[in-house]
Amino acid sequence: MNYRILETETPYAGFLKLNRYRLRHELFAGGDSEPLIRERVEMYHAASVLPYDPARDAVVLIEQFRIGALEHPGGAWVLEVVGGIVERGEPPAAVARRETREEAGREVLALEKVCDFMVSPGTSTERIHLYCARVDSAGAGGIHGLDHEGEDIRAAVMPFESAAAELYGGRINSTSSIIAMQWLLLNRERLRREWA
Repeated sequence: MNYRILETETPYAGFLKLNRYRLRHELFAGGDSEPLIRERVEMYHAASVLPYDPARDAVVLIEQFRIGALEHPGGAWVLEVVGGIVERGEPPAAVARRETREEAGREVLALEKVCDFMVSPGTSTERIHLYCARVDSAGAGGIHGLDHEGEDIRAAVMPFESAAAELYGGRINSTSSIIAMQWLLLNRERLRREWA
């Protein structure tokens, strides 16, 4: 299937960039669509990582203010996995390691790729490279983040069972965190054997 961009404009460019496209695309039934107007948020790629300590069977999660959660009944501070933007030419695994150190205060001892996924392909180019990292959670916690990025991040160690209980209606309710915890539910026993 093919598409053709007829016109592009950028009505907004700030922390986020918004492009408006006029385009046509092939139809499943044959032929082309009428010209369509679609807006798209031009997002960076990001790396997210779930720090897991197999010896203690615990995860290190972070909590921080998120503008998209202002109206959420649970509040604007979201319990989630570590994450950061992948800069041009930077390997996503390197971002996962760096962000684990910056946001959770832990060193990555082993790293396993979970998946890559599109966050909201109907409106955004955002793509997440998701990992699970083996860490030592002893002494983890506290306040982390980079001042020049306006980060105020609290890290906390949670027993696996407590974190799993936060899925499906609990405090773990953002995309990367849900996918990471579901993956850990399926792979936990294998990781405990391999990372022991």
